[in-house]
Amino acid sequence: MNASKTLQRANRLSPALLRSFSSAPNVRLPNTGAMINNEWVTGSAQFETFNPANEELIASVTNSGEAELEAAVSAAHGAFYGGAYSQLSGYERGMLLNRLANLIEENKEELALLECLDNGKVLGEAMGADLPLTIQTYRYYAGWADKITGSVVHAGGPIAKGLMGTIEKEPVGIVGQVIPWNFPLLMQAWKLAPAIAAGCSVVLKSAPQTPLTANRVGELIIEAGFPPGAINILPGEDKTGELIVKHPTFDKIAFTGSTGVGHKIAVEAAQARRMKRVTLELGGKSPMVVCNDANVDAAVGIAQVGLFLNQGQCCCASSRIYVEDGVYDEFVEKSAKAAEQRQVSAGWEEGAAQGPQVSKEQFDSVMSYINKGKNDGAQLMTGGNRVGDKGYFVAPTVFAGVTDDMTIAKEEIFGPVMSIMKFSELDDVIARANNSDYGLAAAVMTRNFTKAQGIAKQLRAGTVWVNCYDTFDAALPFGGFKSSGIGRELGEAGLQSYQEYKTVVWGDFN
Repeated sequence: MNASKTLQRANRLSPALLRSFSSAPNVRLPNTGAMINNEWVTGSAQFETFNPANEELIASVTNSGEAELEAAVSAAHGAFYGGAYSQLSGYERGMLLNRLANLIEENKEELALLECLDNGKVLGEAMGADLPLTIQTYRYYAGWADKITGSVVHAGGPIAKGLMGTIEKEPVGIVGQVIPWNFPLLMQAWKLAPAIAAGCSVVLKSAPQTPLTANRVGELIIEAGFPPGAINILPGEDKTGELIVKHPTFDKIAFTGSTGVGHKIAVEAAQARRMKRVTLELGGKSPMVVCNDANVDAAVGIAQVGLFLNQGQCCCASSRIYVEDGVYDEFVEKSAKAAEQRQVSAGWEEGAAQGPQVSKEQFDSVMSYINKGKNDGAQLMTGGNRVGDKGYFVAPTVFAGVTDDMTIAKEEIFGPVMSIMKFSELDDVIARANNSDYGLAAAVMTRNFTKAQGIAKQLRAGTVWVNCYDTFDAALPFGGFKSSGIGRELGEAGLQSYQEYKTVVWGDFN
């Protein structure tokens, strides 16, 4: 199917979209099939995607199974081995990524509204954070695509002395990618952009809770002129992801999601007949250390972003906040007051600061953790309840008096639940902060540069923010220590994870 027909079909307005966005006539319902070889395929099985703010059905979407996966793998294989895509230079791949970035920018309001509708995300966050970083990511890796170079080594060792070796960087091959529901557009960009820059072909699975923006970007991929088979997009439930991980054709699996699933993927990839490369961006229980000499008002505001961004559905959320005893009471009081002032409503409503959890399942999980916090003796300062009787809204919740042995201090909640703990000694709080299976992110709040530098060095986390939080850039690698994952996304490190190094040793031609 050509791009013009795809866009004509996308112009049809969904009744659900019209109900939800009566003042947004330009919002489109994208194709709800699977994108395979630049064609839209409607599978025999379907799943439903709902608006979490009003619990209404948005659309039925193809639930990709074995037939769709085999077709997508065949397309990706053909594209990588001898297809038109395999003949593109790095410069040409970069041009395609730049075209896609431009199309996303031209359609950013529509994409933000779709994200708001399908995910529950606050529109201001989608427009102010998700879309700008999505666009930057495609442009960043577009710039890398024609700058992937090798090197020449003149050997000087006792065996190869006098010979020349060339070291080349090649694409890892055919890649299976599985993205989560919390940042659909961003995670799609973080996966697709470096893979294409490196020259890989891709089969990407979107999350069943949030398939719409992935498919809308699929339409833009076709419009941008990507060769057939370079990128294939499969909406589907968990079973689809399992099929991708187990498929023998993939050279690499890239996954963002829970640590439990990540462990299973790592085992499956290691046990495969042909061992797969793996990158895993997994869960977190990130500590924030607030020192006595911090700007308390600033630290409170930063903690609000660190914990409540995206309804707390953020793998690096600052969900363990350690506050030094000299400012503890002030921090707790101001944090509770700030949480109470957050407007909880549908993400498209004016003034919305927090939308609904993505699904009933996630809502129920968050509420169960709140009950565990109460039962364990944490002091509920504010929130802890459902907001309204329709939609999956949870009041911004702040617990004080939390201890390290409580469930809410140990397990990833993935919701708007802040846990505040007290400390007296820096050495003690660093040990407590590191006493976790996770190591995705951390933060330090202090006016003392030397202190911040010392604490940041000792924290076992992939990213440490100092007097800020959730500040991302496409050039800065992101990923975790320990059970928070393997490998990095973004930056040059994110590109390298889609490359293989090949050494060629040149002997005498006589």
